[in-house]
Amino acid sequence: MMTQRKVTQRKTGGGAEGAGGRLKPSERIDRHIAGIADWRGKVLAMIRRIMLEADPAVTEDWKWMGTPVWYCDGMVCLANPHAGKVKWTFVKGAHFADADHLFNAGLEGNDWRAIDIFEKDRPDEAALRRLVRTAIAYNRSQRKWDGGPAPAKKAPRPSPRPKKRS
Repeated sequence: MMTQRKVTQRKTGGGAEGAGGRLKPSERIDRHIAGIADWRGKVLAMIRRIMLEADPAVTEDWKWMGTPVWYCDGMVCLANPHAGKVKWTFVKGAHFADADHLFNAGLEGNDWRAIDIFEKDRPDEAALRRLVRTAIAYNRSQRKWDGGPAPAKKAPRPSPRPKKRS
């Protein structure tokens, strides 16, 4: 039996619904997954479960007119169903080790790496969890402060005065 845990969401508005009476991101993702009746819905549900179980600080959001996005100390990844595949994209995938060689798309980019999951694929959930934890660890290693109050911004340096010509 799967245990339920409270999903923390990124701030998008007040009240039970988002700004303007819109659904919360988690509710939109619920509907999005439920609306995909084929194997891709099951894959998206698996991705979401892995993300939410990876770390208690993981949050989810709804971006770009229909994309579930997960954050933990910065954006970690997003997932989209496409014709014939589900693309799971890690925003900083080029910057951390892929020990299990899961990335199979976007390998030429400077930042993003992706996993294209096809209908016949049987993803190794343990390896996927390790990759997610590695991505979160990378994000944490890039933080500029320890989570306390944001560091004070330095005042801009005045531009040097031009020298007077004699």
